[in-house]
Amino acid sequence: MTSTKATSPINSLAPSTTSPAATSLPVSTLGRIVRGSGPGLLLAHGAGGGIDANYGPVLDTLAAQHTVVGPDYPGTGRTPRATAPLDLDTLADELVATAVEEGLDTFAIAGYSLGSPVAVRAATRHPDRVTALVLTAGFARPNPRLRLAARLWRDLLDADDPRQVAAFTSLIAFSTPALEALAQDDLDAALKTAAATVPPGTPEHVDLVLDHVDVRADLATLDVPTLVISTTLDQLVTPQHHRQLADAIPGARYAEIATGHLPFVERPAEWAALISDFLTESRS
Repeated sequence: MTSTKATSPINSLAPSTTSPAATSLPVSTLGRIVRGSGPGLLLAHGAGGGIDANYGPVLDTLAAQHTVVGPDYPGTGRTPRATAPLDLDTLADELVATAVEEGLDTFAIAGYSLGSPVAVRAATRHPDRVTALVLTAGFARPNPRLRLAARLWRDLLDADDPRQVAAFTSLIAFSTPALEALAQDDLDAALKTAAATVPPGTPEHVDLVLDHVDVRADLATLDVPTLVISTTLDQLVTPQHHRQLADAIPGARYAEIATGHLPFVERPAEWAALISDFLTESRS
């Protein structure tokens, strides 16, 4: 099955009144893609990304064994930009609501980068829904280095210079070996494409990272099979963050990929295999 859904413009993502123990959900305002069949898998993408950008290269593999629901955050892909600051609880609730609206009562969540704390918060707010977690290049709370990088990213966005945004994000997101392997013409073309495709909602995503992400207290409460995947050459969300997640989540498994912050670009087949194999094992 393949489908996509766009939604009407979002007026607000104000904090939800749903308590962590409640099971009620909002009506999701998030556009989404639905692929495949089988056990449910909800995707949570990164800041300034989108489902197609962050999961496109691995969707076929994941959809071969799962019903994959991929919601786009406000201001990316199929979802209009928000008119108010984003809130972690509300975003987590809307992701879960999207999966439920697509017919999934329970599901695993694969979170990438910012999608990792979103997935963690979704699991703690809706423990009856979430069956497993895969957290890649994730963090519980931005450390000083990540905050410094996010502030610079935000300043470049405010300056409205997409070329500088593309240069900065490419410099910090690609691993050194990946950049060194690119011919200059290919690098120039990649920068041009990146500059032309900065999602309009990226400033709100970066603000969410800077001002509202702290799931450290959630980690010890998780009671589902969890795999933490460390992108070991990551210069944006460094491996220190990944190890902190794995160490704080009871029973979490830990795996590594020798890639920068973009496993879907540098090592998509290896990343997809880690996700698929773990989810298969977690159901056995």
